[in-house]
Amino acid sequence: MHDGIPPDLLLVAVTIALALIVHAAVNVLNDYYDALNGTDDANTERLFPFTGGSRFIQNGILTPVQTARFGYALLATAIPGGLWLAAQVGTGLLAIGAAGLFIGWAYSAAPFKLNSRGVGEVCVLAGFLGIVIGADYVQRGQYDLSPALFGLPYALLVTNLLYINQFPDRKADAATGKKHWVVRLRLPFAARVYPLLSGLALGVLLMLQQREMIPPIALISAIPLLLSLRAAIMLGHHAAHPAALLPAIRLTIAAMLAHGILLSVLLVWDRS
Repeated sequence: MHDGIPPDLLLVAVTIALALIVHAAVNVLNDYYDALNGTDDANTERLFPFTGGSRFIQNGILTPVQTARFGYALLATAIPGGLWLAAQVGTGLLAIGAAGLFIGWAYSAAPFKLNSRGVGEVCVLAGFLGIVIGADYVQRGQYDLSPALFGLPYALLVTNLLYINQFPDRKADAATGKKHWVVRLRLPFAARVYPLLSGLALGVLLMLQQREMIPPIALISAIPLLLSLRAAIMLGHHAAHPAALLPAIRLTIAAMLAHGILLSVLLVWDRS
């Protein structure tokens, strides 16, 4: 819509539904594989409902086998919808769809276990940026650079949510071989990565405006990053005390959602 392309509301609805299904599948499969490696069983410092998994397996709501079947059924459900979308708008969509499915599966599953190998943050960044790029392709019928740039600050803020959520899970993850950044880095240094990601998000926004790719009013969407700043201060003080991080996690979620909504609304409003 910002580029003057009127949205097809049916395609919008299908795109959102498929993104939600795949996201749910990734979370369910992560629960399954964390049950297999004992991470969630060992996690005594989780901050429900934000970290430590859903606890469905641990609380006896689903067995591990049922959880695996549910997760893979969700992934399988997304495939026909993705093929239908590709038939409507172009086969170029298949590449980013396949990449998204692979990243979501390989994030937790053997033999890749990407999060355990220290690239989980990159997977989240690529996955959520891919949603923006793919959603734009569905409407445009071709790939374009603008959604990748416009979506990058949001994807960085989503990555920060994964990142801060790993602090309460750090001890359990380390004990079961999930060697993400928060496990690999010393705590004081690990805490400094959070404001770095927020700063990169702000830097991209400023760069986009400086190059006149977004209107000046779109910089209002940077205001929620002040919530990230407050969360970064909390994380710096309490990185070693997971129980104190609940407010920082909530601020991270608020910053992510508020920025994404504001930027979307402001870009549409600028063209209306």
